[in-house]
Amino acid sequence: MQTIIEPFRIKSVEPIRQTTSEEREQLLNAAGYNLFLIDAKNILIDLLTDSGTSAMSTEQWAAMMRGDESYAGSESFYRMERVVRDLTGLRHVIPTHQGRAAERILFTVLCRKGQVIPNNTHFDTTRANIEFAGARAVDLLTPEAADTQARLDFKGNMDVQALERLIAAEGAANIPLVMITVTDNSGGGQPVSMANIAAVKEVASRHGIPLYLDACRFAENAWFIAQREPGYAEWTPKQIAQKMFSYADGCTFSAKKDAFANIGGLLCTNDDRLAVQETNLLILTEGFPTYGGLAGRDLEAIAVGLEEVLHPDYLRYRIASTGYLGRHIADHGVPIVEPPGGHAIYIDAARMLPHVPKHQFPAQALAVELYRHAGIRSVEIGSVMFGANAKHELLRLAIPRRVYTQSHMDYVVEAILEVNDYRAHICGLAIESEPPFLRHFSARFRRI
Repeated sequence: MQTIIEPFRIKSVEPIRQTTSEEREQLLNAAGYNLFLIDAKNILIDLLTDSGTSAMSTEQWAAMMRGDESYAGSESFYRMERVVRDLTGLRHVIPTHQGRAAERILFTVLCRKGQVIPNNTHFDTTRANIEFAGARAVDLLTPEAADTQARLDFKGNMDVQALERLIAAEGAANIPLVMITVTDNSGGGQPVSMANIAAVKEVASRHGIPLYLDACRFAENAWFIAQREPGYAEWTPKQIAQKMFSYADGCTFSAKKDAFANIGGLLCTNDDRLAVQETNLLILTEGFPTYGGLAGRDLEAIAVGLEEVLHPDYLRYRIASTGYLGRHIADHGVPIVEPPGGHAIYIDAARMLPHVPKHQFPAQALAVELYRHAGIRSVEIGSVMFGANAKHELLRLAIPRRVYTQSHMDYVVEAILEVNDYRAHICGLAIESEPPFLRHFSARFRRI
């Protein structure tokens, strides 16, 4: 059978509102052409992010009813801790209200001014938290990934030789940790191979540098390894994930992605001394170590979600449905980052809109036009988000987990192809105002 079916039944529905193109034009103007500033009630299909937007299962909702809201020693925390330890093998499990809080604690404790943090590709909050701590974020993505059209199995791999050169140039003492993001969000949702994780671990260990995983989409990465990397076809997704984590000395984790939770994050480590420092900062800024800024019901939802996300039927559907969107637009001439990733499809806006120069933000212009035309919200991953650090001008269509059906994706395909037909008439944008950090969240634009 070729038809993709959702491996679940819909039990509760949420209405979505149709708007007219005239209404959307007014909304865009009022929001300064920044889709973050448009109210969700005015969005038809929301592909802004897959973070915190998942639909929770009946088992998660049932587990939430037993949430222990005790301030200290919550049984809900201990249930979640057992699941996380079984998955990651890491001793210390520190809950936070979301992933960027885990990043802030980690980099505040570990980083000093002038130090360097290598990653395959840092995402926006990761880079911002490193820079806020006074350190420098360095991307070391495999060179083959520079070609968005190249169809490689593991375009999220870190350049191991470049890591060796960076350590030689900066000195191991100036690199407090090496990080790998799985899957590589900024680079198109592309997976990292087990062999690459092992190779990076070998280099880091040889120089006495801890290896951390940014593990937001660990399950999707595990599925790609099972499908593409020799030797893992008979492994379960959980076995592959456990092996991935076995190379890590610690991890940060947004439970809003592959744990199906609407809020939550984790910071894990095997370093006893570091865990004490991180826990002290957690108490100061997030909450007691057995709730970390979360309600007990959220901890329960995360515990169940971390087990559900590794079900093969779910992962098969998840990756196939993302690929369905990618192939249908790519086969009709829309340039995407090839091959389709796990959580999102990325349109190469610089290729699609060659008449819009980089300083006029082609991906933001495309995002604006897709909303104006069809009510679809997406997000720019390019010069607005990363400034001079942007490698590409990408439009990300991030697919929330267990939320939209195939007919929703067919609508998205139709809308993108219609926009593609008149792409030569799409104009660029200029920034009118912006904050000092993470400007894409609140910058305002004008049409050129």
